[in-house]
Amino acid sequence: AAAIHDLSGLGHSSLAAVMPILSVMGIQVCAMPTAILSSQTDGYEGYSFVDLTPTLPQFIKHWERLQLDFQCIYSGFLGSAAQISLVSDFIAAFRRSDTLVVVDPVLGDDGALYDTMDEAMVREMRQLAAKADVITPNYTELLLLVDEPYRLEASAEDIRHWMRKLSEQGPQIVLVTSVPTQQKNQTQVWAFDRRCAEFFQVACEYIPVSYPGTGDIFTSVLVGRLLQGDALEAAIAAAAAFVAAAIRLTLQGEGARREGVQLELALPLLFQQPINTP
Repeated sequence: AAAIHDLSGLGHSSLAAVMPILSVMGIQVCAMPTAILSSQTDGYEGYSFVDLTPTLPQFIKHWERLQLDFQCIYSGFLGSAAQISLVSDFIAAFRRSDTLVVVDPVLGDDGALYDTMDEAMVREMRQLAAKADVITPNYTELLLLVDEPYRLEASAEDIRHWMRKLSEQGPQIVLVTSVPTQQKNQTQVWAFDRRCAEFFQVACEYIPVSYPGTGDIFTSVLVGRLLQGDALEAAIAAAAAFVAAAIRLTLQGEGARREGVQLELALPLLFQQPINTP
């Protein structure tokens, strides 16, 4: 799998989560760092941020010369709007008929853009989303991608309309995390599979705490399970169960919230087949 994400020296997000998760699941990860940060951004101030946009063409050219063949291309946090066209070029160069292209459109959460994002990133991310087989926005990112104002309450009909609208732009599967629900002890993951015109929902345990990097962890487990041959609904349930288990293990320890979940405690769960789902 080609993993196109940033790398933080401190924290359990992006490549620091993608690489160990997919490796434990038996998938070789070829990492293409989009940026290097001294720490993840959530909870830290004064972090260093090195934009690696100039290095990406060199990666692409070298990997083309090596004639690498990827079972999956998986992109996440991008360091600049200019990187999106480079990732699009990468997909065009390495995609085969059986390559799974997954785009995690990292833009924002809780109704707001992340500190390093702007409207140019949103516009360009819509173009990249169109090239994906699977796209995994959270609820905030879904609204950004379909150019809808943020609202905490939405009807099921609205959500299905937005997911269908996003799928019509290109991705076969639209998977939305952190969908608001009236059940206080649950959150939901919604999915739309355009190949069979089917919507479905997976209820997840809601734990009243927030850790950075859980979206990266969720999508990484999802990718791993899809590459292992799981059906979509089973892969979603397994990914959600792993995130919940990792949070519970972290709450038992003493790690600072801003470091994210203590992934090292949870990785052994990925050896268990199947992961217990809620």
